[in-house]
Amino acid sequence: MGEVSVKTLDTRTDVSSPAVSGGGSPTDRHARADGLLARLRAPRRPRIWFEILLIALSYWTYSLIRNSVPEEKTAALANADWIWSVENTLGIAVERSVNHAVDSVTWLIVGMNYYYATLHFIVTIGVLVWIYRFHPGRYAAARLILFATTGVALVGYYLFPLAPPRLMNGTQFIDTVLKHRTWGSMASGDLKHMSNQYAAMPSMHIGWSLWCGLTVFAVASAPWARILGLLYPTATLVVIVATANHFWLDAAGGALCLAFGYTVSRAWYGSLPHRLPRHPLHTGPHPASAALLRRARRIRSRA
Repeated sequence: MGEVSVKTLDTRTDVSSPAVSGGGSPTDRHARADGLLARLRAPRRPRIWFEILLIALSYWTYSLIRNSVPEEKTAALANADWIWSVENTLGIAVERSVNHAVDSVTWLIVGMNYYYATLHFIVTIGVLVWIYRFHPGRYAAARLILFATTGVALVGYYLFPLAPPRLMNGTQFIDTVLKHRTWGSMASGDLKHMSNQYAAMPSMHIGWSLWCGLTVFAVASAPWARILGLLYPTATLVVIVATANHFWLDAAGGALCLAFGYTVSRAWYGSLPHRLPRHPLHTGPHPASAALLRRARRIRSRA
């Protein structure tokens, strides 16, 4: 018995008690933070009610901010003159020629007026629904690109008010909506008081159509769908110029905003949407929404 209870200095192992700390060691805290960040970034199956609410609220906020930017007419016209001068220097100032040429074909320009007024929304929503339905694992990343693109565009509207070509003085651009009395741009005719007329830079017709086209091209498997994906932003570029709503450089601004959107999404999800799994690996509730639900339950239980 005595030999069993004897501990020598050579065989004794000193096991210290773990330090008591409310937050754990720095390594543990970092591990928990990394784990939470990974869960936040992990794509999950989108919830239809949440997406409808989010998109509606986001577009309402976008319209509210865009239309609340001061309509600085003098600065907007001066910036338009500067853009026109830069394009003439670069040798790309052909918008007026395109505007007049297309306007001479009545059925074509009327069709472009309706294209400008409607497809901007219809196609974008359609692509969102398609990604949501058939590629749910890629939906959140694709949606983030669109939101980030639109968000940074608001900064451009505020910092660089710009009149569209059709509102410039002495340049003889044709406002095709007014001339042909079609329901078109929100900045023309009786609808002009509902929208900021001097928010032409960047062009979100290009930003959104490029997002649609590149998303379809990268994700779709059918060759005809991929071809249509590339044709859509190309046709949109012709339309915005032919209807005298934008300069070429406005389109370049829209493309730069989209590049920013891709950068934000790539940084958050660690990959571009088309490289993410088609179906989400995580099907449970998002950590943020789960935390909000737990908080709501605690509040109800205390009431």
